[in-house]
Amino acid sequence: MALVKITETALRDAHQSLIATRMGIDDILPIVHLLDRVGYHSLECWGGATFDACLRFLNEDPWERLRKIKSRAKQTKLQMLLRGQNILGYKHYADDVVEYFVQKAVANGMDIIRIFDALNDIRNLETAIRACKQEGGHAQGAVCYTVSPFHNLEKFVADARALVEAGADSICIKDMAGLLTPYAAYDLVKAFKESVEVPIQLHAHYTSGLASMTYLKAIEAGCDVVDCAMSPLAMGTSQPPTESLVAALKGTPYDTGYDLELLREIADYFRPLRQKYLESGLLDAKVMGVDVNALLYQVPGGMLSNLVSQLREAGKEDKFEEVLKEVPRVREELGYPPLVTPTSQIIGSQAVMNVITGQRYKMVPRETKALVRGEYGRTPAPISAEIKKKILLEEKPITGRPADLLEPELEKFREEMKGYLEHDEDVLSYALFPAVAKKFFQQRQAQRYSIDHGLVDYANRTHPV
Repeated sequence: MALVKITETALRDAHQSLIATRMGIDDILPIVHLLDRVGYHSLECWGGATFDACLRFLNEDPWERLRKIKSRAKQTKLQMLLRGQNILGYKHYADDVVEYFVQKAVANGMDIIRIFDALNDIRNLETAIRACKQEGGHAQGAVCYTVSPFHNLEKFVADARALVEAGADSICIKDMAGLLTPYAAYDLVKAFKESVEVPIQLHAHYTSGLASMTYLKAIEAGCDVVDCAMSPLAMGTSQPPTESLVAALKGTPYDTGYDLELLREIADYFRPLRQKYLESGLLDAKVMGVDVNALLYQVPGGMLSNLVSQLREAGKEDKFEEVLKEVPRVREELGYPPLVTPTSQIIGSQAVMNVITGQRYKMVPRETKALVRGEYGRTPAPISAEIKKKILLEEKPITGRPADLLEPELEKFREEMKGYLEHDEDVLSYALFPAVAKKFFQQRQAQRYSIDHGLVDYANRTHPV
């Protein structure tokens, strides 16, 4: 038995899950020095949707955010979430873009990169893992947990072994929908510890109300690290509360050794922020409760809100239950993909289309066709032959690694944006989010011009240049 470590998610997944990733750098920086004193395994502070949100909503350079956090986290490793060949976008990128992104992430201060693929297709993780290790970073391979007739202990263990063979320094069990039950977690962690010789970390969401209990059983089975969030940004669709787990383990062989008084001080900082987000409407009380639909339909909390939004736009909110029943059918027909970005959006949108039109697969979004064609990789189970024929007609699906079909594209992006690029990293921002990044660059240039020509009072600017 050994001390259990915690990865703190308050600076990334907690606010991504609860307030649509809207926490700005001005809310983050004042508390980093205290978070750095706790002794955490790592601070998860970047990746996921933060990159998009910085550029799209916060008028922040995500690379500058990373550098600023690094400057104040002197002792604690920084951690990010990377979608394998998708990087932080929603499609596959060529290997040269993946490699350059990882290189720049590590160069700007990233220590641990958690790399996952929505289909658990190891081929989509290999380039990022290799690049991370080459740059001296810690490459954590993630296994997306889900429940289906196809997924079992042997399948997940095989995925973990494949990740270690690909070079992963540690393994994360990623339970994005809160589906992992306590005793299933015990069995899964035990099987992983017996099968691979790297640390095991567990990431779960509180959506179904199980995550704290699940963590305890996982820890008893030998889990080395778990993901938690400071209590004001915990529970609901976020992670279990940090302080509660620290208190639960205190005085046991799993004691984290963290100071509860220091954690209270940190929580006191986040509490008014939580109130600010509630009053602004960014934090909806609905995401703070327990949603048993997650267990019944295996649908993550964020996906549920997307379904409601799509039905509302179509004036078909009365079809919600029908759509929830359609989701498992579509998921089975499309090869039982875990429901995480981008597959959760693909399955959800197709289920909505099927219900709204009254004819299944009469309307097929481009993303569904891409999934069936193999552009995202290999689905865990074979896609229904009938559905494949209906969607692809005579077109042949991709059977190899999708990225092998992509030509190098980094220089093309540089050429397209050469008038706007001020830093090496800018080309990556543009590669991932072309329209959003271009608008950000234009605003940056306009601000710079205004300052240089005395049109703005520099000391009282609202946004950093």
